[in-house]
Amino acid sequence: MRSLRTKLVMIMVILILALMCVIGAFLINGVGNFYISQFYEQMGKTFSPDFIGQLQTIPAQEQSAPVRMKELLMAQAGLGIDIATRNVYILDETGNVLASSNQETNVSMTANLLTAMNGEVGQEGSITSSYMDLAVPIVSTNGTYIVYILDSRATVDALTGELFSIILSALGLGLVICVVLSFLLAQILITPIRALTLGTRQVAAGDFSQRIEVEGQDEIGVLTRNFNHMAKVLQDTISEAENERNKLSTLFLHMTDGVVAFSASGNLIHCNPAATQMLARPLDPTTTFDELFSDQAELDTLLTLKRPQYLEAQKTAGDRELELFMAPFSSDQTQGGALVVIHDVTEQRKSEQSRREFVANVSHELRTPLTNIKSYAETIVSAGDELPRELHDNFMGVIINEADRMTRIVQDLLTLSKIDYGKMEMNISRFSFAKAISNVYEAAKLNAEQNHHHTMTLTCDGPIPDVNGDRERIEQVVMNIVSNAIKYTPDGGKIEIYAGSSGKSVFVRVTDNGIGIPEKDLPRLFDRFYRVDKARSRESGGTGLGLSIAQEILNQHKGRIEISSEYGKGTSVLITMPAAEAQA
Repeated sequence: MRSLRTKLVMIMVILILALMCVIGAFLINGVGNFYISQFYEQMGKTFSPDFIGQLQTIPAQEQSAPVRMKELLMAQAGLGIDIATRNVYILDETGNVLASSNQETNVSMTANLLTAMNGEVGQEGSITSSYMDLAVPIVSTNGTYIVYILDSRATVDALTGELFSIILSALGLGLVICVVLSFLLAQILITPIRALTLGTRQVAAGDFSQRIEVEGQDEIGVLTRNFNHMAKVLQDTISEAENERNKLSTLFLHMTDGVVAFSASGNLIHCNPAATQMLARPLDPTTTFDELFSDQAELDTLLTLKRPQYLEAQKTAGDRELELFMAPFSSDQTQGGALVVIHDVTEQRKSEQSRREFVANVSHELRTPLTNIKSYAETIVSAGDELPRELHDNFMGVIINEADRMTRIVQDLLTLSKIDYGKMEMNISRFSFAKAISNVYEAAKLNAEQNHHHTMTLTCDGPIPDVNGDRERIEQVVMNIVSNAIKYTPDGGKIEIYAGSSGKSVFVRVTDNGIGIPEKDLPRLFDRFYRVDKARSRESGGTGLGLSIAQEILNQHKGRIEISSEYGKGTSVLITMPAAEAQA
């Protein structure tokens, strides 16, 4: 009975059955009542006062009164005496049969017969009885008689049976027609409902593109149009929500800041890869707010904040310095939660520290020559003419050297500033890398041999491809490396310059047998103002910015610089650049 079609058919069948039963009952009862009323109406017309008076005056000498009454009754046209169905009896006042139309001598004592025996006409009929009867007392001069008319209702029963058969046939035919019509009606009604059911099932399964054809303007048609509209609205809404979810997912996945979300109970509900990396620990659904941030804030306090309020906190995770921004993402404390945005400020803090160190180094590097200049100048001024000429010239030389040193520092700082802000102009052109190395070699050889008695050699391995870049800047870089080799190699040392190519790159390697660099200083060689031997660097006129500038220039040319050294044995510096494409 779960099928709507079955329910409709059963309802129609029950209605037809109930209707036919009611009609049949009314027909059968009507027929029975009709015959009863017809019987008593007929009896009432027959037993008129004149006919009763006629029966009362029957002479006893003519024949016996009972027989004469019987014959007179049977001759009465209104009675329609038929021995098969209707009989007449003449009884005495005690109920003995004196004469009858069917020669019966015994009759049942019915209610009407008993009434007549009491001197009254018995004419009560019942639809439930199997017979119809009438008992009329006849009081004559020769005694009291009872005229008893008995009808067996066989005709009525036969007619009722026939009528019942007709009703059953009509009921069967009606049921067949009803079932067929019910199935047709159910099909008409159920087809769109079934389509709606299938559509709702597909929508529930996530297929929001489902549409149902509208086949009418009735309530089901209106329901179908509303379903199609609902499906379209759901499809558009889900599509928008999916797009927003994808946007947020992509944002969370690729954003550099960490994002961690917690439920109102403090359980983890979301985190992005950046958060896992920053916190330096695995995060899973069992992770709680208190495990991660109990030292920074209380969850209950955080959930009570009103937008746009938020909490700021600091956290250290391993070697990382983290800045936290905490806020609730819903005003409902039971259904909402807390969101923590994590910003890695490690590099920022390092940058700030480097900047402070840089400012301190700049101040120190500038203050030292200024102090020397001021001291020597004050000495010259205070001594006046008493200062020997030789000493005077020596002091003036120191002042000039310190001023030159300040000029170099300022120039290097300006160069780094231009590089940092991308304002250093590069004159890019195609040039011979081998020729540039040769120029540096020729420029540095005289100083190395005459002033320091070094042995300097240049080796170019085969044809070296050209490069694209600023020739002057590249020569500046190589010259800086060669100059450092000359400065930090004791007099009489050996400096080798080797240039060549490998694959799509060109390189130059500068090797010396100088003092070398301690292993602990190698990672900081490219830091600005960093010197391994500060005293010797200042004596040689170094600013501590040469390697920083060299690295930045090479970065601009997509090149790299690598330094390997062993303290007390020497240093090797390798410069690599991409070769220019071969000319057609």
